[in-house]
Amino acid sequence: MSMSLRAYARHRGVALSAVQKAIASGRIHPEPDGRIDPIKADAQWDRHTRTAQPTTPGVTTARPPPVSQPAAPPPMPQASDEARGVDYHKARAVRETYSARLAKLEFEERTGKLISKDEVDIKYFQLARQLRDRMQQIPRKVAPEIVALVVADPDVRGVTDILDVAIREALEDLAR
Repeated sequence: MSMSLRAYARHRGVALSAVQKAIASGRIHPEPDGRIDPIKADAQWDRHTRTAQPTTPGVTTARPPPVSQPAAPPPMPQASDEARGVDYHKARAVRETYSARLAKLEFEERTGKLISKDEVDIKYFQLARQLRDRMQQIPRKVAPEIVALVVADPDVRGVTDILDVAIREALEDLAR
């Protein structure tokens, strides 16, 4: 059974502004509809609120006893401040880890130990194109030699040697 903020303030014996401050500071949590479940809120209030210390010896601050409510199911457990703190620290540690990794990558890139993937892709594409062009030139270059060899002395070994020399020259030229 939930109640309005004003009704809960009367139930607690405090001002409406005290209830509003408790919600704003996270000491109590309203229901999704904005109303207050008094059982949950009383437990949260007691758990998250320090009692005032009397300034004069012997003087105590009295709070009216809460109005008894009919038996209700136990309140749903909510994430405690300690659990939220742990989550915050975990998230902070993850963020710091990734920040350190990014800083390391930036350092390695600036010192020349790391280059971008795009630069590597462009370089390999250019090398592959040069290899293709050089290999396509071999038949035009060696065809006259092969024809001259075959006409004079049809020998498979001689043709193989001519092709081996041409391919080796093309690859050595690219390696330089």
